[in-house]
Amino acid sequence: MTDWGPVVVATVLFVLLTPGLLCQIPGRGRVVEFGNMSTSGLSILVHAVLYFALVTIFVIAVGVHIYSGTG
Repeated sequence: MTDWGPVVVATVLFVLLTPGLLCQIPGRGRVVEFGNMSTSGLSILVHAVLYFALVTIFVIAVGVHIYSGTG
C-alpha cells in the first residue's frame, strides 16, 4: 500500500498558499489582500513559513494518511 496523504496535503496547501492566488499576506496596501494576483519577496517568505508550519502540523502531528493500492 502506498501512503498518498503527505503528497495530497503538500499539493493542496501549495496551491492554496500561492501568494496572490487567494490571498497575499502582507499585501501591498493592506495587511491582507485577496485575489490581487501579485506578490512580493516578503509575501513569498511569509507564505513559505505558513506552508512549512501547516504541512508539519497535518503530516506529522495530525498524521493524515490516504492509502491506495492492494494490500
